[in-house]
Amino acid sequence: MADEMPTWREYPMAAIILEPGSTAKYKTGDWRSRRPVLDSSKCLKSKCARCWIYCPDAARRVDEDGYFEVDLSHCKGCGICARECPPGAITMVEEGE
Repeated sequence: MADEMPTWREYPMAAIILEPGSTAKYKTGDWRSRRPVLDSSKCLKSKCARCWIYCPDAARRVDEDGYFEVDLSHCKGCGICARECPPGAITMVEEGE
């Protein structure tokens, strides 16, 4: 059965995004139901960047104070940043809060 499966090169072009590095163009945060909130008093000592390293959507950026703020235009609310944050400085809250 696995031998009968097409390779990724054999799929129709419509199934593949053709332009590499184009994810910044797509605002994917609109379907999020939860969002990360940073408690900078807990992050202050480490600023370890784990939230940035583990974010699958590159939805983190460094602000002028060196904190890794969330880019809500691209954050999908997966919660990986909160789970990977050693000091527990990130909490996930419902989008309406």
